[in-house]
Amino acid sequence: MNDGIVTEKTDGTIVTPRGFKVAGLHSGVKRKRNDLGVIYCERPANAAAVYTLNKIVAAPITLTKKSITAHEKVQAVIINSGNANACTGKQGYEDAETMQRLTAETFNVAQEHVAVASTGVIGEAMPMDKISSHIDKLTLNTDEAAAEAFGESILTTDTFTKSVCFETTIDGNKISIAGAAKGSGMIEPNMGTMLAFITTDAVIDSPVLQALLNEVVDRTFNSITVDGDTSTNDMVLVMASELAEHEPLTTAHPDWKNFVYAFEKVCQVLAKQIARDGEGATKLIEVEVAGAVTEETARQVAKTIVGSSLVKTAVYGSDANWGRIIAAIGYSDVEINPDTIDLSIGSIPLLKDSRPCEFSEEAATEYLANEVINIYVNLHLGEEEAKAWGCDLTYDYVRINASYRS
Repeated sequence: MNDGIVTEKTDGTIVTPRGFKVAGLHSGVKRKRNDLGVIYCERPANAAAVYTLNKIVAAPITLTKKSITAHEKVQAVIINSGNANACTGKQGYEDAETMQRLTAETFNVAQEHVAVASTGVIGEAMPMDKISSHIDKLTLNTDEAAAEAFGESILTTDTFTKSVCFETTIDGNKISIAGAAKGSGMIEPNMGTMLAFITTDAVIDSPVLQALLNEVVDRTFNSITVDGDTSTNDMVLVMASELAEHEPLTTAHPDWKNFVYAFEKVCQVLAKQIARDGEGATKLIEVEVAGAVTEETARQVAKTIVGSSLVKTAVYGSDANWGRIIAAIGYSDVEINPDTIDLSIGSIPLLKDSRPCEFSEEAATEYLANEVINIYVNLHLGEEEAKAWGCDLTYDYVRINASYRS
């Protein structure tokens, strides 16, 4: 794939694709920051979604999954932060339905075409007096300020808003794919406390979009980890307004690869932004594993390395303790040859055929002081490879999570 066919639109936002508007405001669920947001499409958009694999599922996820499964359309998404509406019983589900109904009434859309998402503290009743009285105060717009207000409205312990936009060409016409996300802690996808919303003006049916999302999620959102915890509220939701002018996209379309590449770039950038913003994190860790028998086993080894608390703390301390990396490879539940492993950090070889290489500790320490750390592994067993992303583990992670509810 020629990267020139797919370009990042640096000033693009979630409303760059045709047909979308957003809003965000402070309703009082959180103390200061925006905590209520909405995405609106001028027509019912073809939709696809993936959800948490946690067996404890928050009420908004149950409701949204029911609606999308039945109708394959979403015209509006209402999201609150500060309260997860999880483990809240029958009342929690009724509260999610109330959010759905009020959003439908406010923006004149069918109730079954409204998705609901929540993120925040688990097990507390929804402050519906605050949410219900503010949904009709959401003022839709397409400008950068509205996109930023929306981006802030979905955050919890995040330190920055997360967004990206890519463009490509289908049948000679420019189309956009954009996204906004939140995620900082409890990130062990399949998925973690992570919400991602992706918009596009491409013409594509829901089943085709769903199949693509299922495939790409494994290589992106399901390849990040912060702390190994899986939330009750995760969701990646895609909406296609179909306002671009081209033939419907299928796997047989001559420009299908362009769309797939742009779509995966959006997901990958958002995933890396989430990993970089891990609670208390100071560094992004990218692990690339090559020479595996399958892509799945390569990803499993990569995620085991990046998820190791000992590897994460070594990176935080700028300590080239390769023993922690090789140990993680060994307990990854992947069949390996313990005598054929190459390992390096950045351009510094640490192991060759599982034997230690001479290297400069000073150079390694200097490299590990960077904000992005690359770890390379070659298992020398096959031709497949995969990447995973995570972050270092710091004192601040403990501080943030020790006082999350206070």
